[in-house]
Amino acid sequence: MESGVRTGELPSGAPLPAVRALADGLGVSPGTVAKAYQVLRQRGVIETAGRNGTRIRPRPPVTATRAALRPPVPPGALDLSSGEPDRDLLPPLGPHLAALAARVGPPIGYAEAGVLPELADMIRDRFAADGVEAPAVTVTSGALDGAERLLTAHLRPGDAVAVEDPGWSNFLDLVAALGLRAVPVPVDGEGPTPHGLRAALAAGARAAVVTTRAHNPTGAYLTAARAADLREVLAGQDGVLLIEDDHAGELADVPLHPLAGATRTWAFLRSAAKPYGADLRLAALGGDEATVARVAGRMRLGAGWVSTLLQRLAMGLWRDPAVTAEVVAAGRSYDRRRHALLDALGERGVTAYGRTGINVWIPVADETRAVTTLRDSGYAVAPGALYRQATPPGVRITISPLKESDISPLADAVAAAASSATEWGRTVR
Repeated sequence: MESGVRTGELPSGAPLPAVRALADGLGVSPGTVAKAYQVLRQRGVIETAGRNGTRIRPRPPVTATRAALRPPVPPGALDLSSGEPDRDLLPPLGPHLAALAARVGPPIGYAEAGVLPELADMIRDRFAADGVEAPAVTVTSGALDGAERLLTAHLRPGDAVAVEDPGWSNFLDLVAALGLRAVPVPVDGEGPTPHGLRAALAAGARAAVVTTRAHNPTGAYLTAARAADLREVLAGQDGVLLIEDDHAGELADVPLHPLAGATRTWAFLRSAAKPYGADLRLAALGGDEATVARVAGRMRLGAGWVSTLLQRLAMGLWRDPAVTAEVVAAGRSYDRRRHALLDALGERGVTAYGRTGINVWIPVADETRAVTTLRDSGYAVAPGALYRQATPPGVRITISPLKESDISPLADAVAAAASSATEWGRTVR
C-alpha cells in the first residue's frame, strides 16, 4: 500500500478493502491484515472514517516530494490553494546575504555550534515586547520542526493531542504520522472555544495546540477575552504540554494575547516563513527551561543545530529598519486584499471568515462541488477536508495571489459555487 501511494496507484481518499475481504484475496489471516492496517494508521498513511470505511489519508507521509501532496492546479487557473505569502512582498535576501558574506569568518566547528547568544537575546526581547516572558529560548528549522520535537519529547504513540478544528493541515498530518490521536477543538472567530478545549482535556489530551493569530485556515485570532477564558480552562493542567503557534509574527495586524505560562510545560513558536520567506528555515522557540532543554538536547543528537549562517541572516533582517517597513507594508497589503474579498463576498450574500492572515474560509454545502465549480471557473482552491475533522464542509482561499481586478470575478465565481452554505461560525460556536 505504501508503494501504491508513492506511485500514485492509490491516490488520496482511495477506499481500501475491508479486512476480511483483503485477507481472503491475499490468502492470509484477517489478523495479519488488521495488524497491517494498524501500522499504516500509526504511520499516518490511512485513516478509518466510520461507515465510510478505511481510506488513504489526504496527504500521507510517504511521498517523495511535497509537490506530490498538493492537488494539481489546472493550466491557466489562478492558484489560490497554496497558503503561501506573495513572493513579491518578501524582503530581498540578496543584500543581506552579501553583507553576511563580507562579515562571516572561518567555518565554525561542532564545539561552537548552537544558538548564537546575540540571536537568543533578540528572541527574548522580541517575545517580551509581545508579552511572552520566556525563561529559555532556542531555534528550530521551522515551526513544524519545533512542534515535532516538542511532541516527541513529551508524548508517546497513542497519546491524545487537542487540535484546532478546522486546523493547520500540516500539523494534523504530523500528529497522524507520529501515531498520536487528534482530539478536535472547535474554532470560532476568536480561536479555540473554551468548551471545546475543556472537553478535549477531559478526553485525555496530553498536549494542546493553539494558533494565536492568522489561524490557518479561518483567519481567527485569540482575543484578550478568549485568552483569559482558555487560561482558566488550562489552570491546574500542569501535565499538559501547551504549544502556541504565532506563525504570522510581524505580519499580524492585531495584538498578541499569548497563553504562555498557562501550564507548567509550554512553548511559544514563531516562524520566519510568512514574513521573510519559506526558505529561511528558522523558527524562534521560547518556553519553560525543561521544555526548551528537551528540544535543544534532542536536536543536538540529530540535526545538531540550525545553521549559524541562517541565524546571522535572521538577525540582519530583524535589525534592518527598511526590512521592518517592508514587512509592515506587506501585512497591510494582505489586509486590503482580504477585506476586499470579504466585502465582495458579503455583497453577494456569501458567508466567509478571515479576520487576520492570508486565508479566507468559506462554508459550503458540498465541498467537492464547490472545488470543482471553482476549478472550472479558473480558480484552484483548497478543499476543507484537508483541515477539518468534525467541522462542516468548506473551502480555503489564499488571498496573497489576488490583484484588485481579481476580486469581483472571484466573488462571482464563489457565489455560484457556494450557493447554499452552512454558516461555519454559527455551527461551531
